Amino acid sequence: MATARRRTLAPTVRPVEGIGASPGLVPLHGPAAAVLGAAHPGVRSQLAAARPLREVRDADAPLSAADRLVLVDQALVLLELNYVHRPLKEAMHAVRPVQRLKLLRQRIEATPEDAQEPAWGFHQEMLDIFTSVRDLHTNYILPDPFQRMTAFLPFLVETYVEGGERRYLVSHVVGGFDRPPFAQGVRIVAWNGVPVERAVELNAERFAGSNPEARRARGIERLTVRPLITSMPPDEDWVIVTYETGDGQTHELRVDWLVLDAVEVAELLDASRLALEMASGLGIDVDAEAAGQAKKILYAPRAVVAEARMAAGEPAAEDAPASESRRPEMTAEILDTPSGRFGYLRIWTFASRIPDEPFEDFLDGFVGEVARLLEVLPDDGLILDVRGNGGGVILAGEMLLQLMTPRRIEPERLQFINSPLNLEIAKRWGPASGLDLSPWAPSIAQSVQTGAVWSRAFPLTPDDAANAIGQRYCGPVVLITDARCYSTTDIFAAGFQDHDIGPVLGVDRNTGAGGANVWGHDLLSLLMEGATANPYRALPRGVRMRVAMRRNLRVGPLSGTPLEDLGVVPDVDHPLTRNDLLNGNVDLFNHAAALLASQPRRRLVAERVGGAAGGVVRLRITTAGIDRLDVAVRDRPQGSLDWADGTTEIEIDLAPPADLLLRGYASGTLVVARRLALES
Repeated sequence: MATARRRTLAPTVRPVEGIGASPGLVPLHGPAAAVLGAAHPGVRSQLAAARPLREVRDADAPLSAADRLVLVDQALVLLELNYVHRPLKEAMHAVRPVQRLKLLRQRIEATPEDAQEPAWGFHQEMLDIFTSVRDLHTNYILPDPFQRMTAFLPFLVETYVEGGERRYLVSHVVGGFDRPPFAQGVRIVAWNGVPVERAVELNAERFAGSNPEARRARGIERLTVRPLITSMPPDEDWVIVTYETGDGQTHELRVDWLVLDAVEVAELLDASRLALEMASGLGIDVDAEAAGQAKKILYAPRAVVAEARMAAGEPAAEDAPASESRRPEMTAEILDTPSGRFGYLRIWTFASRIPDEPFEDFLDGFVGEVARLLEVLPDDGLILDVRGNGGGVILAGEMLLQLMTPRRIEPERLQFINSPLNLEIAKRWGPASGLDLSPWAPSIAQSVQTGAVWSRAFPLTPDDAANAIGQRYCGPVVLITDARCYSTTDIFAAGFQDHDIGPVLGVDRNTGAGGANVWGHDLLSLLMEGATANPYRALPRGVRMRVAMRRNLRVGPLSGTPLEDLGVVPDVDHPLTRNDLLNGNVDLFNHAAALLASQPRRRLVAERVGGAAGGVVRLRITTAGIDRLDVAVRDRPQGSLDWADGTTEIEIDLAPPADLLLRGYASGTLVVARRLALES
């Protein structure tokens, strides 16, 4: 059997190595060569195509007044009649996006064709209107080629807290970018002559973020990584970075913006390329997905190569450890910490990273791989890390919860905003359509009498799907979040907390607070296709729009609370340290490990011994941390036993095939469960 890969987390700081070209790398050619110097072979083609920002900014595709009016009118349909959060956003952020669109329409109509502002000015105003609601689900998406582009500087800036003061550090440098004394570990003190803290605040206001924590996180990331899918290119061709080295000396560095034309998120935007179940069941921040792909190319090229192999269906190496993920959306390893040896699972996205993968294959493969990894990772405790995960398929996120708790999962419920258009959509798509919206229709219709703003709430994830597999991991679990967790990841984190699966350890004091199911304009057009009063028109010039269509409500102790803007507040805070940024999150993981070590250990392993004889099945059961065991067959109770931990064999009268459910209790509280499918 292959051994699992391990990493030891030392509590001390390791020295930072100097930055330089890595051996064996292939030189670049073209505009990027002077800046990047060398690149890993696995991403050489992507980086070789990088261009100076000024070449991209100069392109200004024409946009007629008629095109502009179509775009404004379609935005009005989405925001007036479909947008589920509009009343909340108008109240919380004191904005009036619908009125701004009406004023823009009036201005376009009053301006002669030859006097219309440049196309980029129109796009910027549309972006500003959509951004004003601070909703990363509700987007004006720039046309090609911007949808594939990300502007970047060849280093990352991250924040840490020291002595109660927030500081900004260069945490990663693109391989081959060699401008000494600038290197990993230098502290940023100013940005284009502006104190860096103020520069982050100004940057944060330009990009949507549902709460202050989310806006700051977005403001920091956008200093050096800026997807052009939902924002205009930076105004400046270069930045002047003022930084401080370890000896206390201050230096300045001019760095040019480059543009990477290698980020592909179009499949997540194009309903015609997705199964209806996926297109209508997404909760994802496409801007975060684009930024994550760009950072992977720049700073994790080996991950790009590994993902390409997995996406191509190449089998794992024969000597690969059992804990190595077979799916590109996740990584796993074993951590040796001062508090003990624990499993670590990082889920980077809840969206498929295998091109053109059928929806059912993704869902089965994604959930099945998490279940497999949980079986091979140490059962003394699991660190589950979803930082920076912008979301994906809501069903995938909610289906994972059952794997880590004996409790029955209650999926979150969703609401439409009440409008005649949403009622028409709900009535057109019934139980036999493949997208059953019929549960929402009666309450939307009733709103004419009641004046209710939102419909009744119903789950997107079926109850049986949320509970079909059952618990697979019995040890304690800690969930790590940050302010870049969004959408499906917000929903997952809320479900984790609402079902009391374990403590939530937050790098930031809130998640990104994206609580909705997002639908694209093209999906809405498809759903109303053939209707006599179809308000949706084709968008010109490749522009796309998305809108938060159904809002999420939490369950459990916070039942009925909207997730949007409020997010998930962690149970325990861990502001990142300098040691975390430079040494692989060592303090963060050690903090998580200490939380795991403080929790009780549970175990329930059951295996069949021999075949069924005379209608009797013998089971060998090994337990820890329980004092009672209940047995159910096909969900019907068969018996309850006082129990002593250890290994015991029992006999059950039943005729396979049968579904067997074992539930373990401690002092009357359900703490562990295991479902077995017994074959003949």
